[in-house]
Amino acid sequence: MIHHLSIDLETYSSTSIQKTGAFKYVASDDFEILLFAYSLDGAPVQIIDLASGETLPPWLVDSLKNPEYLKHAYNAPFEWSCLSKFLGLLPPEQWRCTMFHGLYCGYTAGLGATGRALGLPEDKQKLNTGKALIRYFCVPCKPTKANGGRTRNMPRHDPDKWKLFQEYCRQDVVTEMEIERRLSTFPVPDWVQKEWETDLIINARGVAVDMDFVAG
Repeated sequence: MIHHLSIDLETYSSTSIQKTGAFKYVASDDFEILLFAYSLDGAPVQIIDLASGETLPPWLVDSLKNPEYLKHAYNAPFEWSCLSKFLGLLPPEQWRCTMFHGLYCGYTAGLGATGRALGLPEDKQKLNTGKALIRYFCVPCKPTKANGGRTRNMPRHDPDKWKLFQEYCRQDVVTEMEIERRLSTFPVPDWVQKEWETDLIINARGVAVDMDFVAG
């Protein structure tokens, strides 16, 4: 029996993903996963607060390499890269990217924009609180007298914002699952999925370059 595991992560890194790209962002020495939200086979979304000391249950760790579990995420290469850093290279063929599915069906790349285009009900839509919370918890902050000179905001620095951030992460899984459900009538062909997997591998591995040729 094939199980479906829908995932969303919230992460921290001092490296700017906008300036350097996802590879260097994840490769940063201080990169960490803050929140791990998931739903198994459409069940209510659960959230694991790694930043506050919670750990992934053994069955969930095992499922990330188990071929009986298809892993779904919006912009799945990001979740795949994050988890591969800590668990070793995860099998690309076990992953499904809902953003890729949406692009294949002619929709935009944004989770919120795709949800709106599909006319998702309000309780299935992406929350609009994310940008400010990501700025607060996911990137370094400027040290000031008011914040005690710290360069990073942790959950304990604003518990109310942290609860909102957990809900934001949880709702992303809800939205991703509803988009996937809507698009399931128009599945990605197997050969197109294989091209996505090849692209994932190439991006993770890089492309060999003849440096003598470059220098010349």
